[in-house]
Amino acid sequence: MTFDFSPFLPWSVLAALAVVSAVIAALAIWRGIRGAWIRTLAALAMLTALANPVLLQEDRDQLSTIVPVLVDRSQSQQTPDRVKMTDDALAALKGQLARFPQIEPRFVDVEGDVNSDVPSTRLFDALSANIADVPPARIGAAIMLTDGEVHDVPGANQALGFDAPIHGLVTGKANEFDRRIEVIKGPRFGIVNEEQQVVLRVFDDGPSPGGMADVTVKLNGDEIATLQATPGQDTPFSFKVPGGGSNVLEFSVAALPGEVTTANNRAVHVIDGIRQNLRVLLVSGEPHAGERAWRNLLKSDASVDLVHFTILRPPEKQDGTPINELSLIAFPTRELFVDKIKDFDLIIFDRYQHRGVLPLLYYDYIAQYVDNGGALLIAAGPEHAGPDSIALTPLSSVLPATPTGEMIEKAFYPRLSEEGRKHPVTRGLDGSGEDPPHWGRWFRSVDVDRPQGETIMLGADNHPLLVLNRAGQGRVAMLLSDQGWLWARGFEGGGPNVSLYRRIAHWLMKEPALEEEALTARASGRTLEVTRQTIGDNPGNATVRYPSGKTETLPLTQSEPGLYKAEKRMDEIGLFEIRNGRLSTLVHIGAVDAPEFKAMISTTDLLQPVADRSKGLVARASNENGAISVPPILPVRGQVRVSDNDRMMIRMTNETVLKGINTLPLFAGFAGVGILLLAFGAMWWREGR
Repeated sequence: MTFDFSPFLPWSVLAALAVVSAVIAALAIWRGIRGAWIRTLAALAMLTALANPVLLQEDRDQLSTIVPVLVDRSQSQQTPDRVKMTDDALAALKGQLARFPQIEPRFVDVEGDVNSDVPSTRLFDALSANIADVPPARIGAAIMLTDGEVHDVPGANQALGFDAPIHGLVTGKANEFDRRIEVIKGPRFGIVNEEQQVVLRVFDDGPSPGGMADVTVKLNGDEIATLQATPGQDTPFSFKVPGGGSNVLEFSVAALPGEVTTANNRAVHVIDGIRQNLRVLLVSGEPHAGERAWRNLLKSDASVDLVHFTILRPPEKQDGTPINELSLIAFPTRELFVDKIKDFDLIIFDRYQHRGVLPLLYYDYIAQYVDNGGALLIAAGPEHAGPDSIALTPLSSVLPATPTGEMIEKAFYPRLSEEGRKHPVTRGLDGSGEDPPHWGRWFRSVDVDRPQGETIMLGADNHPLLVLNRAGQGRVAMLLSDQGWLWARGFEGGGPNVSLYRRIAHWLMKEPALEEEALTARASGRTLEVTRQTIGDNPGNATVRYPSGKTETLPLTQSEPGLYKAEKRMDEIGLFEIRNGRLSTLVHIGAVDAPEFKAMISTTDLLQPVADRSKGLVARASNENGAISVPPILPVRGQVRVSDNDRMMIRMTNETVLKGINTLPLFAGFAGVGILLLAFGAMWWREGR
């Protein structure tokens, strides 16, 4: 209750009246006028009535004490044991807080900085955001339910923004152990078939069991080596880049009984293979109108080393010209097809026929070259259907089609087959989407028996025109017409000869982007992009295995013939495994050195310093037997000056909210009138004497 005035006249007027009254009263008293004191009291009563003194009584309610409860739902908390422990401890904590109606808890799930490409557990940022609308005096404490791996703990000189305890309830068990593996150093690019080296390291967090760690190494899904690594020490590993494009190197360390999680037991390193100075051998038969088509294409590529021979003078040609007058270079058959055949990435026979230049045995060497992983392209013309066809040599063992001996002499538009519309070599060729295709005609092709492999282009009357096949570890392509040069010359508008020839060559050299059956995945920020290439029917859904171990079905939607895609933003970071049928691939989402996976064992060490400064408590959420054990809550009045090792103290606030004010005028009503009448009556009584 407080005392105040609510004057009927301005204070300046009341002050003037008081001065006048005081002067008159002083003169009257000084001159000894009878009744001066009574008149002075009457004037004082009148001035007091005009000042209108009132008693004020405020009606206030006690405000609640705010206690934010931060629940760590980050990825390191997603192991089954910790999820259950967190939920049970949270339920027990809610039960304790419900016993105190003056405490208002604010429960906040903190999901580990999900919008960042480098996820971390930032509980103190979440705390600041949650209490931004609360005066510091109302904060009673902050409780953090976490595994202790908090990555934004304020330093010793950083203010918390309020004066109340910070308590930590730590999930997990004391003396936990976890084994993980990381790639410490490795190249991003490597030249195909040249040796590269990566450095990996196995870490043992917590009490280490000691001994060597078994590491399995896979390259593009195939196991290539096993290693013995000493935990805590760098382990180098050397390998050769097998092919161009993206190559995924996977390291997995064997799991140990009792470790926290196996989500970080695998690490990947992606290296892009670069082909340096591709060596191509081009052997042309008799000169013809399209002889330079392949030569011009290959010479235009700076990364190709081209060796080109044209057979102008077969051995049987005898015209009496002296040898010393011939300007032709002898065909180095032994050097090319015996000594150095393995050095070539691709061999092309362009309208070549067997005319005694190559011994029959050499064709067998070429077939072995293909079986052992080489690439062969046959650009066939009329001679392929004749008696000197190379299809009648030992090379036939790797050729996907055998000529019937007939030529198909009629105009036709080269068309894509059903497989060709899906095959990456021919899919989406400019002009192929119309009927007839928006390109020029050809006029002859070699007739063949039913070919092996995939027929991706058709000629006249749907006869095979372009056939691709695998032979052993190598690949063979047969273009059954020699008139691709018409497109290069712009006949009837030309056609996509450059795109087609280049794709054929790259497919032969096993470019990953041109594989018929492939499953690839890439990360764009936190978005997983899955691509499935197939020349078959709908491949169905993909299965995604998260780093936490959970699996999810991801629908694949057709974007083009033979091409299916899916996208999804992921709420976890780490190594994802994607499977579809027999195919599988790996992709790492987020930074490989994210703090969320640097350590997975629970700890009380990180929160202890800030708890000590704020007089808080850090304790395990379970006892040694695994039962949930949440420390009791102790509300206290005033500032918390000492910490309690057994209880979580909460500073109760003294803050109140004003609901209203009750006023009582002291000179209002009969009381005020009575006092004034008494004063004036006394004055009159005195005057009457």
